[in-house]
Amino acid sequence: MPVAIITGGSKGLGRALAAKLAERGWDLVVDARTAAALQEAGRELAKYGTRVVAVTGDVTEAAHRAALVAAARDLGGLDLLVNNASALGAEPLVGLSELTVDGFRAALETNVVAALGLVREALPLLRAAGAGSVISVSSDAAVEAYPTWGGYGASKAALDQLSAVLGVEEPGLRVWAVDPGDMDTDLYAAAAPDDPGERPDPAEVVPGFLRLLDERPASGRYAATELLGTAGLGDARLGVVRLGDVR
Repeated sequence: MPVAIITGGSKGLGRALAAKLAERGWDLVVDARTAAALQEAGRELAKYGTRVVAVTGDVTEAAHRAALVAAARDLGGLDLLVNNASALGAEPLVGLSELTVDGFRAALETNVVAALGLVREALPLLRAAGAGSVISVSSDAAVEAYPTWGGYGASKAALDQLSAVLGVEEPGLRVWAVDPGDMDTDLYAAAAPDDPGERPDPAEVVPGFLRLLDERPASGRYAATELLGTAGLGDARLGVVRLGDVR
């Protein structure tokens, strides 16, 4: 069975993607910082009949990242790494004039430094898989200037660049940065609690992620809005700059 590590797998997009992969027969390693929520998610995922290892911890800690990769190794290897865990830097979001250096540093540590650390830890297993893949969850705040989203967006822009370079340096892998679009998640609620707009459930964008795994297009940056359409994936990769107001 293929094996995936999904960070931030207890809720939101991470959990929705994990459920669909479990439904397809994938074995999973999922993590989160809150033990109760993670264990509940692990029990639900295990109902699909696949092996699920739930590892409580923080991706900013090297020992935790090593534990995630060790769990995948025990399951037989690693075919997919999903860098989904994210930090905002301030809750709710604030303008750059109010964003503390410590808050910005926290966003960078989770969204960029930890993602690179996990990639480095996982690379031997991903290379050994023969067709290993890395998905890093991005945001259109990485490419558009939205008030109050500057610190978070800057961290996601850095993650995009890391993904782009990794895709060049590791031609045997597929490395995709994916903007999932606007979603109804706890992260968005924490970022903008006064925004009353309705947003789709994360499960609605998961088919776009599955399309990447099924069709394995070139490494690059993709938008879920295009992945869910009928255009070729080359068009989806180029179309990311045409996104509207989605996060």
